[in-house]
Amino acid sequence: MDHITFLVAVVIVTALAFDFTNGFHDTANAMATSIATGALKPKTAVLISGVLNVVGAFLSTEVAKTISGGIVDDTLVSPGMIFAGLVGAILWNLLTWLVGLPSSSSHALFGGLIGAVWVGAGSHGVHADKVVEKILIPAVASPVVAGVAALIATYLAYKLTARARKDSVTKGFRLGQIASASLVSLAHGTNDAQKTMGVITLTLISAGALGHDAGPPVWVIASAGLAIGLGTYIGGWRIIRTMGKGLTEIQSPQGFAAETASTTVILTSAHLGFALSTTQVASGSILGAGLGRKLAEVRWGIAGRMVAAWLITLPAAALVGGISASAVKHGGNFGTVVVALVGAAVAGGIVLLSRRNPVHADNVNDHHEVAVRTPAPAGVGTAA
Repeated sequence: MDHITFLVAVVIVTALAFDFTNGFHDTANAMATSIATGALKPKTAVLISGVLNVVGAFLSTEVAKTISGGIVDDTLVSPGMIFAGLVGAILWNLLTWLVGLPSSSSHALFGGLIGAVWVGAGSHGVHADKVVEKILIPAVASPVVAGVAALIATYLAYKLTARARKDSVTKGFRLGQIASASLVSLAHGTNDAQKTMGVITLTLISAGALGHDAGPPVWVIASAGLAIGLGTYIGGWRIIRTMGKGLTEIQSPQGFAAETASTTVILTSAHLGFALSTTQVASGSILGAGLGRKLAEVRWGIAGRMVAAWLITLPAAALVGGISASAVKHGGNFGTVVVALVGAAVAGGIVLLSRRNPVHADNVNDHHEVAVRTPAPAGVGTAA
């Protein structure tokens, strides 16, 4: 425990804070379609998802090892760099949550770490080949694979039930959605909770508390699982609205097909150690399910905004992580405090702004887009 300095403790707490934002940012991946089709009540859905995210965290550590000893050189990383990277990831998560945009929490984390290590240790501190192999290639391939699988599954679901009574089909697939959505939650915990495990393990390695190539201790696995589970239970309702209602109008056969495709891709990648974005997988599945139903409407404007967010997430988080790392590197403890205070102020401002147009369990299915209201100029809109 002598290795657990104050800075290391701060980094661990910040990592768990990121894990919490990851949870409520990504609840939609598992439960948006089930909430949209009425298969599960909103509060029941997030409770199930939260519990299963905790369970999933204990199923594998392959992705955690990719983070702690794959994309960056753990011999060159310092706790200060990791802290700076986490600040970039948390702020990007909160910003995209505010506008209801299902961007990748995973890529926000990777981008923040890459930017911070690049500035703090130099370009040789980042393993570019591993970034391409474990992050960029899965980022391109996974939503396509999930989308095609969901498209085929949706087409077959409607084809095979074409002569059946519609109410029976709806009831049957809604029951199936309870199981498929639960599996997505389990898979999400298996994949995404491991990323925070990897960050904390990397911090402990950099501080000398663990040996190189060490896996995450049990307490790290448990704390990461609980943090992401609690975040999931809080419910990222703004993103749930976009995923469930924004991309396309989802019916129960489509929801079942999308969730099953997402589960298959996520669990396979977790087994192989690919730290892919569960958000991109789930979004690709929903788009595929939308295209698989005849005459289904796909809102390509919203889909385009999502793809744009995917493209800029990693570099945007890397930029914030790099700036934060520069402040920490040159400012020492004072720079670290400044970064923490600025990050907390920006995060607080985003949360306050979200309250101007709240989305919650009672209105999550009312609209298909999330609006962000900015303060009106003095004297405007004050009439009764």
